[in-house]
Amino acid sequence: MKNSFLRGMSHGIPICLGYLSVSFGFGILAVSKAGLSVFQASIISASNLTSAGQKAGIDVIAAGGTIIEMILLQLTINIRYSLMALSLSQKLDKRFTTPHRLMASYGITDEIFAVCSAQKTPLTPAYMYGMILIAAVGWVTGTALGAAAGELLPLSVSKAMEIVLYGMFIAIIIPPAKKQHSVLFVIAMAAALSVVFRYCLPMVSDGFAIIISAVAASAAAAFIFPVKDEEAEE
Repeated sequence: MKNSFLRGMSHGIPICLGYLSVSFGFGILAVSKAGLSVFQASIISASNLTSAGQKAGIDVIAAGGTIIEMILLQLTINIRYSLMALSLSQKLDKRFTTPHRLMASYGITDEIFAVCSAQKTPLTPAYMYGMILIAAVGWVTGTALGAAAGELLPLSVSKAMEIVLYGMFIAIIIPPAKKQHSVLFVIAMAAALSVVFRYCLPMVSDGFAIIISAVAASAAAAFIFPVKDEEAEE
């Protein structure tokens, strides 16, 4: 068990370092845009390990959105983690009882899912806990440092540092957009709808604009670029 835990931590170190730099930008954003304290920003990162969800949540908080808006937004953005969890459930060791599954589900992120999926042996609870622990420490620490820096740095510098989080999102979507027309279509359509809401329909709140844009773009892509069934292909 100890060896599995340490192996999980060693595999999670690169994730931790990546989270440390990216969450620094979120910390600055939470302070400068939403007016949150270092403690509040850190609690958000500790309880919600999702960069896209946290960024969108900050927008809702800054705009004074409702709790229903926040719930729907987080559900829309983070529903993909349920699919990742279903995929990983096929690789779990028999020691993964229901309580272990519930605890491990807290730390399923895109990066952790990718590393776990690449493992050749069944995933043990200790292995995933080690990886989740070190990754979460990096995410929360980066947020706290960024939030603290946001309170001390000049406004011009803080604004410049906010681009770190957006840079990560761009780095995530560009590679698949180059390979798949469907992904490029979703990105372009969601961006176009966001612009329409921003300048033509300002009465729609930021939170609902994101929800509508994401769902509409995904639905349109599913209709235009359907995924072929494996049996049909055969």
